[in-house]
Amino acid sequence: MGFYSNFVIPYCIDLAMSGSNLQQYRQEILKDVSGEILEIGFGTGLNLPHYPEQVTKITTVEPNLGMQKLARSRIEQSQITVDYKVVNGESLPMRDATFDAVVCTWTLCSIPLVEQAIAEVERVLKPGGKFLFIEHGLSQDPSIQVWQNRLTPIQKVIADGCHLNRRIKELGKINYYSNCNFVEF
Repeated sequence: MGFYSNFVIPYCIDLAMSGSNLQQYRQEILKDVSGEILEIGFGTGLNLPHYPEQVTKITTVEPNLGMQKLARSRIEQSQITVDYKVVNGESLPMRDATFDAVVCTWTLCSIPLVEQAIAEVERVLKPGGKFLFIEHGLSQDPSIQVWQNRLTPIQKVIADGCHLNRRIKELGKINYYSNCNFVEF
């Protein structure tokens, strides 16, 4: 990863993703989570203040080293134990059936092998565990789809791999995963 990815993107993403309307989505999806959590795409740690006290530990997965500097200050302010790992979501180094929940906010759009990452989520969840995620994706409106398709090649470069036109609802087991809580915006 170069200068842009390590030093520019973390600050841009932190600024763009910290708006109050996005914080409401974070609060809503995390309000009932408990136990030991895996968060894929931890980024700069914007979800951290929204985890309830019944969360005992969060193991984080983030492939971008540049995010760690901003995340570190949020981790230090948190009462929750955080195990920060610089790895990607497609090949998790965790044992099977480890986590009570897996959280992923605005990350599935940028994982290169997203269906492999979803299979890893299923593998590391305990029986009865929940996969909680928020994501944007391809619009149902054809006129918006045209622009999403035109802009995605540029977006992937400037936003660290983000696909504006990913068909999130059609990915692998997401449609069929019975313990999946999905928020789309």
